[in-house]
This record gives sequence, structure tokens and C-alpha cells, in this order.
Amino acid sequence: MAAVAVLAGGAGDLRAQNALQPQLEATYNHWRDAMVRKSGAAWKAHTSARRQAEVRNRILSERAAFPGAVFEIPAAPPALAGLRALQVTAKGATAKAVYFGKVDFGVGASPPDNLLVLSFVNERGGWKYDGAEFINLAAMPDVRAKLRSGDISPLKTPEFLPSGQPAPVPIQVQGPAKYISKVYVYCPGREVQVMVNKISRHTFANTKEAEVVIGGARDGANEIQFTVKALPGSEGNEPMTIRVYLFSEIQGVNPVKAFEYQVAEGGKPKAFDTRNFQVTPAIVAKLRGK
Repeated sequence: MAAVAVLAGGAGDLRAQNALQPQLEATYNHWRDAMVRKSGAAWKAHTSARRQAEVRNRILSERAAFPGAVFEIPAAPPALAGLRALQVTAKGATAKAVYFGKVDFGVGASPPDNLLVLSFVNERGGWKYDGAEFINLAAMPDVRAKLRSGDISPLKTPEFLPSGQPAPVPIQVQGPAKYISKVYVYCPGREVQVMVNKISRHTFANTKEAEVVIGGARDGANEIQFTVKALPGSEGNEPMTIRVYLFSEIQGVNPVKAFEYQVAEGGKPKAFDTRNFQVTPAIVAKLRGK
């Protein structure tokens, strides 16, 4: 596999990069093999503690089976064969490897050249897989052309470099959620941070998106906190919506809206607020299809 070493200094850095790449690739390949073979033990052995907790929390919050649901994915993780490692860097206990080429998820026609960014954390002296990001370059033809030519200047931004500080391991939920729920946010021109029941943290920026509430909703009172700030270029008068939906496990039963905070176009949202929503017997009856 072709590689381009990224230097922070002299020959010592080059030797470090050349030593780092095979270690990270071995970790990723072991993790990928665990996913393909659906081996819970191997997945645990090659996955960071943070990611294990994050995946487990999400699965239990969706009331799915753990670890079985870990392997219920639409396509196998892409192989690294045929990709070029453009940038492989480590800082402290974190590392990132950036690959360029035809990232193939095995879903059809030959893909164009795109980016695959792999993140790793060093735990007890060994590298563990911590996540991946696929970046489609269809809307960035200039970046794609630069990378093809060997110009890796677009990769010198923080999202392509290790932070040096591993993300903290999240609080682990103790069991399946009582009620599956999602927080939905529509926030053009704004960043919205939401926390539900002091456990589930979410950040939305200039988007329309929904995320699973970690820990789900519970009977009675549930707390939701949110902060709102304008993003650069915002006009300050955009509409905004924050909602929490509860989901039934019975096919054909529609989600139930349990909370809504809405700002019409031209309105001014609160910069910070704490509110509550109730999961009442009437809502539970709806979720049960009654």
C-alpha cells in the first residue's frame, strides 16, 4: 500500500511515521475482521473503551441486543487495499490515518476517489480503533484534484489531525431504555447543544437532524437543557426547532412528540434554558398502540 509520510520535523519523525502506519493498519484490519466475522470478543479486543461504551449505550437506548446489534450494519467496513495513506500522525495517546482512493463499501458500482479518516487511541501500550469518517469529495473537486496530485495541504486542518487528548469514556447506561426516544433539531445558522436527563449530550450545527437519546426517556418527568448560539454568517432571524419524539416498538404506531421548543422566523431563541417533558400514562398508551 502506497504511503506518504507526514513530517513534523526531521528523519526521526519519518522513522516514527513509518513505524506507526503498519501498527494502525493492523489494528484496523483486526477490527474490520471482527466485524466481518461477527466476533464480539475480537471486536472488544480491538476497539477503544470509549467507542465500546458509546456503541453499547446507543444499542441499549434503541432496545436492541448487545453485542449482537454491533454487527447489524448495512455494509462491511471498507478494506484499505488499494487506498493511499496520505497522512499518518500521532499525538500523545491519539492517532489518525487519512486514506485516499476508491473507498469501497461493496454496494455497487466502482466508487470515485474519496477520503477515509481513521481514528485510534493508545490504551495500555496498544492501539485501539476509535472510529472512522467517510468524506465524499463530490462537492469538492478542487480538493480531490489536489490530493490526486499529491498535494496534501487540505489535510492540515484539525479534523484530519489527532488532538492529543482521548475523548472521555461516556457514562454507561445500566440496561435497555424504558422508551426509545430521539432528539430532533432544525437550526439553520445556529449551533444548538442539547442534554437530556443529564446523560445524553448532542451538538447540532446548521442542520436538520435527529439523534438517539442515550438512556431513552423514562416514566414521569424528563429534563432537557439546551444552549443556542449564532454561527458566523448567520442573519440571526432564522427559524429553529427542538423536539423530542418517543418511538413505539409496535409496527405501524407513529412516533409521539413529547417536547417541542420552536422559534418562528424573525424570533429570538433563548441562549440557555432548562425544561421538562412528561411521559404520561396517555403517552405510554399511544406507544402501545392503544
